[in-house]
Amino acid sequence: MMKNFEKNSEDGSSPPIGQDCSLCQKQRCRKGRDCYSDINDKIIDKYREPENLKLTKASAAIEAQYYQQATRLEEIRHFAREMGYTRLGVASCIGLVKEAQTISEYLKKDFEVWLVICKNGGLLKSSLDLQQIKAGQDEVMCNPIGQALFLNQKQSNLNIICGLCVGHDILFTKHSDAPVTTIIVKDRVLGHNPAAVLYSSYYRRKVLDLWK
Repeated sequence: MMKNFEKNSEDGSSPPIGQDCSLCQKQRCRKGRDCYSDINDKIIDKYREPENLKLTKASAAIEAQYYQQATRLEEIRHFAREMGYTRLGVASCIGLVKEAQTISEYLKKDFEVWLVICKNGGLLKSSLDLQQIKAGQDEVMCNPIGQALFLNQKQSNLNIICGLCVGHDILFTKHSDAPVTTIIVKDRVLGHNPAAVLYSSYYRRKVLDLWK
């Protein structure tokens, strides 16, 4: 059973200092309340660092200009233009290559775009003794590090993840020289819409088991 945190909070709406946001009922931070002063006291200085400030200003500009108007794909295009980027990379799952090709075609209107799929290199899972989907067959492993190194070689300004598996997206991001954003999140069960588990009572019971 989910606990109600309100009874234990200082004002019946927010967690006490040092608690995380998972049980907060009111989110008064949107009105200026600071529950994490030990962290946020000097955080503004981090945002004033040149690269952070540039990214923050671009993010705010896209939110202000296209709030509830632009799709995620359009927002990425607007953001890249706002940042002055000229070369974009797309790291895609092979199962979403058609979608990635469409995304690339759209972005090529404004940018140089390089697309690399996850099976690049043709490396076998057996070379690293990886567990296979079907034992006894040759299976080519996903190569997110190779995707990152390819796009590093192309000197992309921004890299876009298109449906990489959990873990592979982490490896890709870790080895990418350019900042990384995501256009499609892999979810084979829910049609690449992982938020659906939160909105369907059937999946909430099955996966989250909130009522036990």
